[in-house]
Amino acid sequence: MGSFKRYRDIVIVVVLLAVPFFFLRASVRRPEDMSVVDRALMTVAAPLEYVAAVLARGVSRIVSSYVYLVDVKEDNNRLVFENARLRRRLRELEAAEAENRRLQRLLGLREAIPDETVSAVVVAKDTTEYFRVAHVVLDSPAAGLRDNMPVVSLDGTVGTVLRVAGDKVDVQLTVDSGFGVDVVVERTGARGFVRGTGNRKRYEVRVEYVQRTDEIDVGDLLLTSGVGCRFPKGLPVARVTRVMRREFGIYQEVEAEPTVDYSRLEEVLIVLTDTKDCSVTHERGRGAR
Repeated sequence: MGSFKRYRDIVIVVVLLAVPFFFLRASVRRPEDMSVVDRALMTVAAPLEYVAAVLARGVSRIVSSYVYLVDVKEDNNRLVFENARLRRRLRELEAAEAENRRLQRLLGLREAIPDETVSAVVVAKDTTEYFRVAHVVLDSPAAGLRDNMPVVSLDGTVGTVLRVAGDKVDVQLTVDSGFGVDVVVERTGARGFVRGTGNRKRYEVRVEYVQRTDEIDVGDLLLTSGVGCRFPKGLPVARVTRVMRREFGIYQEVEAEPTVDYSRLEEVLIVLTDTKDCSVTHERGRGAR
């Protein structure tokens, strides 16, 4: 039994070696030199060669497709990363452009104000039961900075200096109940006096001393009149949101909201006025119009 298995293995090896040899021998011969056996071998080999070629092409396509997909995936990953980088860069450029436009407007505002100004950055805001205050830090030292100096922004009046401590300044906002400024209605020239309400839930002001006969409507813009010496003339203060005309009495009841969006306030200008003791509230108490 052992001898049979040994001979069987030898025969199988010889056949496996001989068959390719004879096929190769037949394939390299010239047609006129091929024998009957060679022709029979070529006839048998033709379908096998065809099947082998088809399988080889199929495997080649699969491998090529896999390699192609791997390359495509790598390219996609690279393009996704590049796209994210370019989008981030675009956002940075858009932010820089917006910042540049804001600074140019701030520079234009500084040039439009005749008095000397100093710029500051808003760092915090307080809302208490009694005060509406913003905390700012000066961009550069300013000699002569003192209480009650006007503070403005691109959108209009912000408030007045409440206290100074080095390069840190507390600003009393226009919505603070202690703030007041004389105004005129841009559309009609009617006079009034804006005073903060101190409302903790929203930014609003009321307009006092608007005579019942004066023309004022919702949407009218209120500008500083220049009376009181503190604020330059013509700066936006608030926009009228409600008008209640009384049937009796001297004055109308008017409410407004500041033109400055305090929730987004970032930069301000402090106007270094030389006029001292320009208390509009005091003038109003004496009946000044």
